[in-house]
Formats: sequence, structure tokens, C-alpha cells
Amino acid sequence: MPNVAGGGKILTKILRATTNDTQVLNRCGTTGISVTDLDPAHALRTLEEQRREFAQRRGLAMPLAGMVAWSIVGVAGIFLPPGPEVWVLFGATGSILYLGLLFSRFTGENLMDKQRPKNVFDGLFLSAVAMSVLVFAIAIPFFQADYTSLPLSVGILSGLMWLTFSWIIGHWVGTFHALARTVLVTAGWYLFPTLRFVVVPAVIVVIYGVTIIVLEARWRRMCQAGPPVSNDRVIAA
Repeated sequence: MPNVAGGGKILTKILRATTNDTQVLNRCGTTGISVTDLDPAHALRTLEEQRREFAQRRGLAMPLAGMVAWSIVGVAGIFLPPGPEVWVLFGATGSILYLGLLFSRFTGENLMDKQRPKNVFDGLFLSAVAMSVLVFAIAIPFFQADYTSLPLSVGILSGLMWLTFSWIIGHWVGTFHALARTVLVTAGWYLFPTLRFVVVPAVIVVIYGVTIIVLEARWRRMCQAGPPVSNDRVIAA
């Protein structure tokens, strides 16, 4: 039986690295961002500048949240009967956005920071998240006919946002996440019909783990290459 809870080790390592590695955080300018030039003329940035700014972020908050949420679903699939495990899946996956906002305070991203300059690609990514939530409606009729279809439908549909993320940052990791998730979740759902609420979450947790490792390695390479390009109105405190 897959060890769904094993994803917690990766989460612990990431959070510990985030706490201890303050030099890297400061060097990349991901903490203490403040706006020092409020002149509307200077506040105008091109789309390419905003896209580059979005791509320079660490990007760990949401995948960490997804890993935690699907780990909870997998553990519930091991210990709970069919009725409760269904509601755990709905509740856990529905809380990913809120968990991501919480984790962003520890990864240096701080998505709730009102002082951070607005970025149109934040809106694009949140629209992709909203799209993934709306297509949950497709899962409902299949769930009513066969409750075990829920891990398959929600597991794939909620991963579609990664294609948009991959395009924004100009990196293959999001495309890998979406494609691997679709193929492996489908395979696991067919191969283990009696363990769908365990195997499918386990597959998703592993994919999140790989995604987190790739994102962190990408971010650290950018840090080693030098501080990110920034406008003179945005400085790291």
C-alpha cells in the first residue's frame, strides 16, 4: 500500500530550509518587499516585465498546499469508510488555495502582502485556479453514479491550472505536472480499483514532491545567478 504520508518528509525539509536559509531569501529579494515609488507614471510596467517578475518567485506555496491536502485525502482513504472519505476529499481539495495563502508566509512569497505591486499574471493564475474549481461540476454526476470516480475526476481537473503556470514562468515543470498527473492518475485508477482513494492521492503527492524539488532547484539557480531584475520602485527591505 502506498505511503501517502511520506510526502510529509518533503514538506518538513522545505519548511526547515525556508526557516534556516535566510541569506538566500534576502539575496533573492522575496522577503520584506515594499513599494517606494508611488508615482502612477512609474507604476506602469509592460506585460513582459510583469511576467518576468512573476517568474522570479519561488512558487512553493501552492504545491506545498496541494501536497498536504492530497496527503490528508490518502490517509482518509486508508482509515475511513466510503461516505466520510468522499467529504474529506471535497474539503481538503477545496482548502488548497487557503493553505497556499498560509504557507506563502513561510516560503517568502507572502501572497497576501498588500504592499506588493499588482501583477496581471496573478489575476491570470487565479483565473486558472477558478477554472479548475468550476470544472468540479463535471465530477458531480459521475460521482453520483460511482463515488470511486471522484479521485480520478478531481485529481485530473484540479491539476489543469499547472499548464497556465508553466506558460507564465516559461518553464516545463507545470506542463510535466499536468501531463504526468493526468496519465498516472488515470493508470492508478484503473490498476487499483479497490484502492482508488489511496493510490490516486499517493500518485498526486509524489508528483507534487517532484514539482517542489524542481521549483526549488530552479529558484536557487536564479539566486546563484544574481539578484532578480527589479524596477527601481521595488526594493528588498
